[in-house]
Amino acid sequence: MKIYEAITLLEKGEISPLEIAEEVIGAIKTRECDIKAYITLCDDIREQSQNAVRGGRMWGIPIAVKDNICTKGLRTTAGSRMLGGFVPPYDATVVKRLKENGAVIAGKTNMDEFGMGSDSRYSAYKVTSNPVNGLYVPGGSSGGSAAAVKAGMAMGALGTDTGGSIRQPAAFCGIYALKPTYSLVSRFGLIAFASSLDCIGAMGNSVKDVAIMTDVISGYDEKDATSANRVKEAYFENLTPSVKGMRIGVCKEFLAEASPCVKEAILKAAKRYEEMGAFVEECSIDAVRYAVSSYYIISSCEASSNLARYDSVRFGYRTENYESYEDMCIKSRSEAFGEEVKRRILLGTYALSEENYDLYYMKARIARKKIKDGFKALFEKYDLIISPVSPAKVPKAGENCEVDEIYEKDVCTASVSLAGLPAMSVPCGSDENGLPIGMQIIGDMFKEQIVLNASLCYEEGGFCNV
Repeated sequence: MKIYEAITLLEKGEISPLEIAEEVIGAIKTRECDIKAYITLCDDIREQSQNAVRGGRMWGIPIAVKDNICTKGLRTTAGSRMLGGFVPPYDATVVKRLKENGAVIAGKTNMDEFGMGSDSRYSAYKVTSNPVNGLYVPGGSSGGSAAAVKAGMAMGALGTDTGGSIRQPAAFCGIYALKPTYSLVSRFGLIAFASSLDCIGAMGNSVKDVAIMTDVISGYDEKDATSANRVKEAYFENLTPSVKGMRIGVCKEFLAEASPCVKEAILKAAKRYEEMGAFVEECSIDAVRYAVSSYYIISSCEASSNLARYDSVRFGYRTENYESYEDMCIKSRSEAFGEEVKRRILLGTYALSEENYDLYYMKARIARKKIKDGFKALFEKYDLIISPVSPAKVPKAGENCEVDEIYEKDVCTASVSLAGLPAMSVPCGSDENGLPIGMQIIGDMFKEQIVLNASLCYEEGGFCNV
């Protein structure tokens, strides 16, 4: 059952929040052992459902929350041993808004440590499997959230996206997800990876579910200095499944990187939009060739700065045996941080050093501006841009790839993140192994409504032509 369907049944009294809770609990009992989507499960789902705020937009709807989003009284680890015992004394703004609207928190989902990874294997706690086929990865870093939604272990989920961490797992698991415009959704209560890139977004089994959740979690928050103070929109109420008259660009640089089956699926989707009344043509944004390099430099620099607070004195894990403050700091960080986090801290620290600052960090910022300007020029001509979410097929679990090969697969999503634009992941086909392929629908800043409308049009399969 989808969220919008459940809401209708709840309003009519044809189903109760407790019945919905029982369905989700049953799915967790059946599938969690194999999929490993959660780090921490709430043991009071039934009680929450009975005490949920009646009349709220999401009354009685069980939602999974990625484990780098703070939840009052519920352990929040960011997938790291460094925060293994951290229990926040407050809710993140997005969680607070969900609860105020009657949502039930099902638990905290598995993730790559501090959001650094693309297949959920860099968690300190477990490795999540793809619910479509357990031999394959669910994507990352929001892999646990995507897997929980696909497996019915939550009706929707919150994920976070820095360079593709909402969109890529949604694509790999065959669900819908929206990375909003940077600043549309409050980051208060989010454990930071890269502060100029991090976004919280909704993941669900339909476009309408994503729209409802985005309605609830978006809006100005005085606790977040980067929050956009603008008129709140009603995305769900304004959904219109139509692309008639829209101008849609298909970015050739992104297709050039795609495997044959991914490219074929995106071109078929573009053709379908054309049949629905949109004007579709190839477009180009040359600056995206800098996207992967600039993204990994900027994000690693910000990660190096953000993670410096975990010194085992003020925050985080502390080693048992040490001889001095310096020894304690070194041992604690060495023991508690994982391989990928250490790699990015080292990369960021190196790029921020006095002799390398201008050579790497400042050049990355210039490249970011070129990418942003490139998208701005495209959106003077097009309403939407479409591309693959990932140029590669869903990889098998345990496949060994060089680090640079893994990073290169973020080219389609990282470029959008650098520009701060909204983008939706929409299932648009499958590969020869039956694994999902995701299409990325990119809009101009704060044009979530257009992105959602085009996504719904595709989901409903040409309903707009009726």
